[in-house]
Amino acid sequence: MKKKITLNLTFFTWASHMTNSSTLIVMIGLPARGKTYMSKKLTRYLNWIGVPTKVFNLGEYRREAVQSYKSYDFFRHDNAEAMKIRKQCAIIALQDVKTYLNEEGGQIAVFFVESICDDPDVIAENIMDVKVSSPDYPERHRERVMEDFLKRIECYKVTYQPLDPDQHDRDRSFIQVINVGQRFLVNRVQDYIQSKIVYYLMNIHVHTHSIYLCRHGESEHNIQGLIGGDSGLSNRGKEFARALRGFVESHKLVDLKVWTSQLKRTIQTAEALGVPYEQWKILNEIDAGVCEEMSYDMIKHMYPDEYAMRDQDKYHYRYPGGESYQDLVQRLEPVIMELERQGNVLVICHQAVMRCLLAYFLDKSADDLPYLKCPLHVVLKLTPVAYGCKVDMFDLKVEAVNTHRNRPLVTTFL
Repeated sequence: MKKKITLNLTFFTWASHMTNSSTLIVMIGLPARGKTYMSKKLTRYLNWIGVPTKVFNLGEYRREAVQSYKSYDFFRHDNAEAMKIRKQCAIIALQDVKTYLNEEGGQIAVFFVESICDDPDVIAENIMDVKVSSPDYPERHRERVMEDFLKRIECYKVTYQPLDPDQHDRDRSFIQVINVGQRFLVNRVQDYIQSKIVYYLMNIHVHTHSIYLCRHGESEHNIQGLIGGDSGLSNRGKEFARALRGFVESHKLVDLKVWTSQLKRTIQTAEALGVPYEQWKILNEIDAGVCEEMSYDMIKHMYPDEYAMRDQDKYHYRYPGGESYQDLVQRLEPVIMELERQGNVLVICHQAVMRCLLAYFLDKSADDLPYLKCPLHVVLKLTPVAYGCKVDMFDLKVEAVNTHRNRPLVTTFL
């Protein structure tokens, strides 16, 4: 499996079964242009779709080499001592990148991502949102941070060399992201993964919004301990649907979009809201194949080998005639793209689907994903912040069965 790296010059690297070469993704741009933001999101996305990716951030190397940052003077091009330190940090970072990539060997493709921004309001907002809380500024004094960081940007402008699409860099593979996604320039995309990177970067929009995730109300199959199927809501499930309407109304969610699967239990939950909703087939629950509408005890009795294999590797295990969590992640990729583009959205879905969506936003590993707790009758509010995601949980206080199965303590051997 080949690797991808992001350098936040940022560097990052990745490996994948999808190609036979590693890719070095080089983030370039002046400070406060969103390079770290984009690299962290891109890394999270690539890891989520099964492409092992690691970030090598030059800012972190510099902070480790220089424990206390004093002022923008450190970034002056005529500060010989500081320039020596910064060059050494870049060399160490590249050595670490080389070590990471050499674990796989083979050819290395280079893809540049340049963030260009000349909008002073966007730059100022980025400084206030992100740089004030940076380790470089422990005192958190907003006015002083703004003044110092703007001077730091001027220092970088002296030596910064942007990509030249028309002459020197016309044969390179790159994307230029202009004014946080107002325009894009894409040049010589070479392979599948580069096209995935471009597609993702063209879909992430920097705007304030929240994503609300919940499962359908408790269903009849939930009460019976059966997986899959297309049963309707139980009485408590209907009570949750009414409580969910009260939640939406009390939070005054403006222009809220509501998405459901095409299964009865999510549709019945949404209908109680009294607002328009969209049905997405790709939001349907994981397909359990021959095990649909069976309990886990029934599966253990009728298909003991399948039961044991699923406990050994729940993420990659595929039900006979059905899906694995890995399949489900691939199915849900268009949903992630739309959630990145939209405003406030309420997604009424299913346990496995909610786990996959949560794993993306919370940067959870494939190993942890199938065991994320997504109880019935609870709403999760996800609000993207600078370099992560803020989570608020709302228990709507309607009783329901517990459908969570813990990770096996001891692996079952066949």
